[in-house]
Amino acid sequence: MGDFWNIMMTNWIKYLSLSLISLFVCAEISAQDLLARQAPIDVKLKAVDSLALTKYIRAEQSLFPADDIYPNWTNASVNSYGNVVMPDSCVFDLTDFAMPTTNTRITDVFGYRPRRRRVHNGLDVKVYIGDTIRSAFSGKVRIVKDQGRRRGYGKYIVIRHDNGLETVYGHLSKQLVKEEQLVKAGEPIGLGGNTGRSTGSHLHFETRFLGVALDPAKMFDFEKQDILADTYTYRKKQTKTPSGGDIYYKVRKGDTLSKIAARQGVSVSQLCKLNGITTRSILRVGQVLRCI
Repeated sequence: MGDFWNIMMTNWIKYLSLSLISLFVCAEISAQDLLARQAPIDVKLKAVDSLALTKYIRAEQSLFPADDIYPNWTNASVNSYGNVVMPDSCVFDLTDFAMPTTNTRITDVFGYRPRRRRVHNGLDVKVYIGDTIRSAFSGKVRIVKDQGRRRGYGKYIVIRHDNGLETVYGHLSKQLVKEEQLVKAGEPIGLGGNTGRSTGSHLHFETRFLGVALDPAKMFDFEKQDILADTYTYRKKQTKTPSGGDIYYKVRKGDTLSKIAARQGVSVSQLCKLNGITTRSILRVGQVLRCI
């Protein structure tokens, strides 16, 4: 009789153990199933939260483009930043771009213009009155002004962009945007014209950083209607060329093109091309030549 009860007790313990194991296994499987079903929901929620946050950040950035770079927001003038301390370098993303015009002919380049003895802060692109002018990048309109029929830019627009650059569009016949307006890259902002100090219909196009004019030809290829690279790196303006010569050289008594070229480390043909002259051009004392 004792053996019988011992066997029954042993079997009952085995049954109980198996039941408990099954219970725990089932519970674990159910928990895993629940987690598996819940996981996609969590991922979706996180994706929604991330998307919403990204949209919010972009909205904030568009309202205050490059706010971490610029000291103020004002429509007083093209360069409203005074003697701001320029960073040693800054990289600009150019991928969100649109060509400001489909016209490809450059009628005047960036830099010092000997014939007028002054610096030209942008590129002149041949356009006709009424041609559509578009925003080069997404951003916010800072200035919409008219300097008059024979003064400066005439009717012009300044836009501060999300990438940190500002662009200027001058000599327009009509402005299609208002100050504080948000614009997208490629959005029409004005019509080509001949207003201001202009000798024929064209677009005066500038790229600026903290008020400093940068050469648009180092970012945009108007002939190919494309950018030169995905990014552009600004570096503080050098006073010397890589070869040790000056960027600009003032002609002195006794100077010749060959002497200046040798002194500045450039070729005569480069000097001629940069300054719109020929080897037969007569140099004037005090004339300023661009050397790079």
